[in-house]
Amino acid sequence: MNTNADPAELQKFSDLAHRWWDPTSEFKPLHEINPLRLRWIDESVGLAGKRVIDIGCGGGILSESMAALGAHVTGIDLSEKALGVARLHLFESGQKVDYHHTSAEAFATQNPGTFDVVACMEMLEHVPDPASTVAACAQLVKPGGHVFFSTLNRNFKAYLFAVIGAEYVLKLLPRGTHEYAKFIKPSELVRYCRNSGLETSALVGMSYNPLTQVYSLGQDTSVNYMIRTQRGD
Repeated sequence: MNTNADPAELQKFSDLAHRWWDPTSEFKPLHEINPLRLRWIDESVGLAGKRVIDIGCGGGILSESMAALGAHVTGIDLSEKALGVARLHLFESGQKVDYHHTSAEAFATQNPGTFDVVACMEMLEHVPDPASTVAACAQLVKPGGHVFFSTLNRNFKAYLFAVIGAEYVLKLLPRGTHEYAKFIKPSELVRYCRNSGLETSALVGMSYNPLTQVYSLGQDTSVNYMIRTQRGD
């Protein structure tokens, strides 16, 4: 079975893996948005005691923070280097996360209907077939469970802010981090979810103010956005 991954994308993040937990590095935006996405997920489902899987966990920033709130967390990724960093950081944090080097599709085949919560954040815009990843997430979650996604909208403003602004002007991200053609409109993501048996229950935008250098959640979904979905019983 062909793996739903872009080798160039994997290499890009593997090359930076050693800097994953440096809050001043190329991953600074991830560190800054993590409290927002963590709080939104926790307020939605109550993470304590839940079985949770973090799809495309990378170095484990979200995985560890969910574990710190009492969730039983599994993290999967296709970058061995990122997972190596994630496992190493557990010795520093004292958290417990079960990391696996595998794809969402392969893990879903082996573990269907296993998790109360599935998180797939900042990943869909980096894979060749996002609908396949969404379907795998739907397969992994228990009936009645929740799946959370975050990604980038596809429009001129998103190109201006997420590519030109973030990568070239403000230099928040390395050049080449994002490929505009892979951005996903909310209507497209909602359709992928519906086709996989997931009903969308919330849509929220994430905005960055370059003057205050602060990220916030709100109704503006024109650039970054997150959605909450639920699998039918």
